[in-house]
Amino acid sequence: MSLYRSVRAVTSASGDGPIDWSAVAEAAKASTDAGSLDISAAERDGYADDVRDARRRVRDVSALNFDLPRAVEVQHRHHWIDANVETFSRLMRPLEDETADFFPGAARVVNTGSMSFMLGFLGRNVLGQYDPLLLADDPDDHALYFVRPNIVRTAESLNVEYPRFRRWIAFHEVTHAAEFGAAPWLSDHLEDQLERGIGAVTDGTLDRESFKELDAAMTVVEGYAELLMDHAFDDEYADLRRKLDERRKGRGPLARLVRRALGLGLKRRQYERGKAFFERVTEERGVAAAGAVWERPENLPTNDEIDAPHTWMQRVDP
Repeated sequence: MSLYRSVRAVTSASGDGPIDWSAVAEAAKASTDAGSLDISAAERDGYADDVRDARRRVRDVSALNFDLPRAVEVQHRHHWIDANVETFSRLMRPLEDETADFFPGAARVVNTGSMSFMLGFLGRNVLGQYDPLLLADDPDDHALYFVRPNIVRTAESLNVEYPRFRRWIAFHEVTHAAEFGAAPWLSDHLEDQLERGIGAVTDGTLDRESFKELDAAMTVVEGYAELLMDHAFDDEYADLRRKLDERRKGRGPLARLVRRALGLGLKRRQYERGKAFFERVTEERGVAAAGAVWERPENLPTNDEIDAPHTWMQRVDP
């Protein structure tokens, strides 16, 4: 880890676009210890068993038919940064193409530094990730990542058993694989909302409706995953969630500020709001009925329906 190399990479940012993505990757990795991937055969088998068991349990509970992504990887932090530099650069390419002529060198350095700081922070904290690889060339090209050094470190800091914590993370990420696998249209739906929002920004306007729909869709994604976790995970996990929340709240003011700036508080709100919606649906119609949201795009609840589940049930009749 070298802060000097990180700063040098940022200040040397070049190119025609608003962000030098090669410099982002170099700076984020230079400021982040990769962590160990010295993993035994037994531990690697443990990851595989956790994922397979999660797929079976989630299928049984949800009645959804889905397959796991082709790419299921146990990574260190630098692997995760490289994968997400590729993802972020792809997502921002439409905006970069439209604004390439408006960013002088100084602005490019600031943008590159901000993005490298963000990816470095996330790389040191993300535990697992289901990546639908939005805007990828291959629409079937999804991926599932486990950042082993972060999982090991967090299990130790929470004083919980590593295999149990690892299994909990695996179940959570497989619930997201279930959603996108059961709804092949979901990636296209999110891409359309994202592209509409970005297109409006490049035109100098703000399409609030697109971002509201995108937020509603992500609230459904996060809430349904929480619902499946409650019913599919083969152990109590309230203590894991409580300890993880307490750890986040107990961080210093800088870490809390960064989490707020990255929208991680918004993600927590999506969890809670989406889970409340699906709990109400499940109470009245059952878990399988909640899966009706993935049958077609029109079945997604609107932003207003998320807070009034009975109106969604009247409209969709799951």
